[in-house]
Amino acid sequence: MSGPDYGAAFTLWRESAPEWQHYTHHAFVEGLRTGTLPRANFLDYLRQDYVFLIHFARAWALAAAKADTLAELQAASSTVQALAHHEMPLHIEICAREGIDAACLEQTVEAPANLAYTRYVLEAGYSGDFLDLMAALAPCVLGYGEIGARLSGSGGPYSDWIETYAGAEYQGLCHDVGALIDGALLHRMGPDWASLPRAGQLAKRFATATRLEVGFWQMGLDGT
Repeated sequence: MSGPDYGAAFTLWRESAPEWQHYTHHAFVEGLRTGTLPRANFLDYLRQDYVFLIHFARAWALAAAKADTLAELQAASSTVQALAHHEMPLHIEICAREGIDAACLEQTVEAPANLAYTRYVLEAGYSGDFLDLMAALAPCVLGYGEIGARLSGSGGPYSDWIETYAGAEYQGLCHDVGALIDGALLHRMGPDWASLPRAGQLAKRFATATRLEVGFWQMGLDGT
């Protein structure tokens, strides 16, 4: 199962996550690629994703608080900046074109699948350390990068969304996050980190977050 090179940890984790293929090739994703996803489902997804990103940004802020090094602190804070000033404004812009203003977005009722995923990620940070948080965050950041790269050039009504994640800025973020994770593992566990029992625990956390990503796509496909 080949994919983009976002670092050693990502390669190992994605290969051991049973539902990775289901996540990155979900029917919702394929509907974006072909343009056949109903617009109402896409807008429901965007509203839920807006709520998700608020919690996601908080999780990255928590990562900054749990950082051991200046590089980790800078990377986490830069990600919060990207989420708050790039990805979330894109949601607001797309929804505004469809008659859903920012005030309406703020009133979105969080769906159960959204609650399950966001609280899992935050709990990983509250009860665990920086590595636990990175393993829980990685499927979203790097999975969207992989999906964007695969769908790039598809055209159609969802091309703006696709090209946001396929673009150089987001792909650069994925490479930076992959390097951040690899560096954090090396810093805390040493060069043989992949052979240690903790590595398996982190892979399981990554796999759980991947399973919750599948649930998020299914929520979008089913409608909320």
